[in-house]
Parts: sequence; C-alpha cells; structure tokens
Amino acid sequence: MIEFYQLFGQEGKLMKQLKFIVSAVLLLTIFAAAADAQKKSTKKSSVRSASAVKTIPPLDVRTAREKTETQRDNVNFWIDKLGPIAVTLESLDATYAKKRPTASTAAKQEENKKKFVAMLRNLRDDLAMLESEFRTKPALRKYLVNVDGVSNFAAQAEDSAIAGKFVASKQPLREASKKLTDALAVMPR
Repeated sequence: MIEFYQLFGQEGKLMKQLKFIVSAVLLLTIFAAAADAQKKSTKKSSVRSASAVKTIPPLDVRTAREKTETQRDNVNFWIDKLGPIAVTLESLDATYAKKRPTASTAAKQEENKKKFVAMLRNLRDDLAMLESEFRTKPALRKYLVNVDGVSNFAAQAEDSAIAGKFVASKQPLREASKKLTDALAVMPR
C-alpha cells in the first residue's frame, strides 16, 4: 500500500507539471492566433486602400483604347484572311501570263483584284480615322506617337496590291498590327 501511495504522490507532481506545461502551450497558442489574426486584418485593409486609390482613365482614353483594339483585330483578321487570297491572285496572274484566259475568267480575276485593293483602301480609311481622333482629342495626344503612321502602313499595302504584289501587301499590315499592339500596351485600361 505504501508503494501505491508513494507512486500516487509522484504522479501528483507529474500531473502538476503536466498541467503547467499544457496551460503554457494553450496560452501561447491563443496569443499566436490573436497575433496572426491582427496581421491578416492589416493586410486586408491595405489591399482595400490600394484598390481605392486606383483611378479610371478618362472616357476618351477608354473609348480610344477600344477602337484601337478593334482596329488591331481588324488588321490581324485581314492579314490572316488575305494570305490565301493573295497567293491565289498571284498564282492565277502567273498562270494567265503563260496561257491566255477566257474573257470571263480574266474579268473575274480583275474584279477580285479590285475587291482586294478596295478592302485595303477601306482598312486604310479606318486607320486614318483612328489617327485623326488621336490628333484632335487633347486627352489622346500623348498616345499619338504610338499610333501615328498606321494608316501609312495600310497605304503601303494598298500600293503593293495595286502593283500586283498581293502577298507583299501583308508585310506593311503586320507592321501596322505591331504598332497598334504597342499603343495598346501603353494606354491605360
């Protein structure tokens, strides 16, 4: 019985030490959780203040950005669309130079060439209107340097097509697309 009592007495000391250690760990956990919660709430408030500071660009700039993006997409569409047509037009011209086509076939070929040139002319006109808008609106003048000359690239493409170099007319359009993409990179959203 004495052994049990002595053993119980030692367990009492162990129990007291264990209770002390558990309570210390519990308190540290509570303080750590409270400190972590404070850190998280601070981050949230700083994120909110950063987004509140963000400004929206003027309406003219946002509208011009949309128009620039639309024109870039139009140029890219025509580059992709006109590639096979240009190759076909040039190969038919080469074939017709060797072998005389019928009158109706030659007329159709000339009509297709005129449509090709007209499409490039329309694209040039659209790009010229975009450039004009950048020149006339004060909020857009600082971006004019990025857009200036895109209609000249379209005019070069038109000149190449008029000269019968339909495939070569794609290269100036690629340059116009690059210039429009660069302009979009500097314009705010």
